[in-house]
Amino acid sequence: MSNTFQLSASADSNTDFNTGSVFFVGTATVILRYAGFTILTDPNFLHAGDHVHLGYGLTSERLTEPAINIEDLPPVDLCVLSHYHGDHFDQIVEEKLDKNLPIVTTNHAVGELEARDFRGGIGLDTWETAEFTKGEARLRITSLPGKHGPAMVDFALPDVMGSILDFETGTGERLLRLYISGDTLIFDDLKEIPNRFPEIDLALIHLGGTRILGVMLTMDDKQGVEIIQLVRPEKVIPIHYNDYDVFKSPLEDFKRAVEEAGLTEKLIYLSHGETYNFEIPSSRRMKTSG
Repeated sequence: MSNTFQLSASADSNTDFNTGSVFFVGTATVILRYAGFTILTDPNFLHAGDHVHLGYGLTSERLTEPAINIEDLPPVDLCVLSHYHGDHFDQIVEEKLDKNLPIVTTNHAVGELEARDFRGGIGLDTWETAEFTKGEARLRITSLPGKHGPAMVDFALPDVMGSILDFETGTGERLLRLYISGDTLIFDDLKEIPNRFPEIDLALIHLGGTRILGVMLTMDDKQGVEIIQLVRPEKVIPIHYNDYDVFKSPLEDFKRAVEEAGLTEKLIYLSHGETYNFEIPSSRRMKTSG
């Protein structure tokens, strides 16, 4: 099943299909710009010392500052939200984000957003796709499997999704394939991802080794290496680490694990406020010319 949405085209008719960028705000929040789209992920703009609510009376303290404030966001076309938790959609965002912004997320999160007067929620089941067109570009967002915790606690956690973002020309030629893991652990359903979506250009993987009451709820350093080996992206940007006191697996551990696995050349490490600028391979540029 696919849902199709038309976005308003920019006044600039010269859409750049050859280059794009990923700006790291912090936690799982990035601003992705490519093919005329500006996409926000898992918006979290709390400051150091602020607390998020994780449900069941549990809270977590933010330890870092976001690179920008929500008021500094550029015009955004849509948001991709892996699930509804305070460190992915916080109280500042609930107050100040555009209530009409399209938000691609889980069906559970759509219900939570609607209860807070957000009218643009687009809920997807696993493997379901939402399609967006803007000018000469097309974006297909597919919901992927995710599991936020082991079986003994997963029932008490919100549904979570990973996502594939396929950027295409208007005639359906793929330009860029981006994978966002979401807050998941490694589990069997993830093995289907490389079968359905080979040749991933760039992956944003949620790390942190989140632990609450001793139970791990997001990938640590070892599982982070495992997801890279499973989905085999060309390049990887780790996100969602070191920002909250429940994140127990620091980035330094992941760096060591990556080096031991011989995967260092795939990694791009961004500090808050840094940007990764990328180029589309020349073979795909040739397809889009004329």
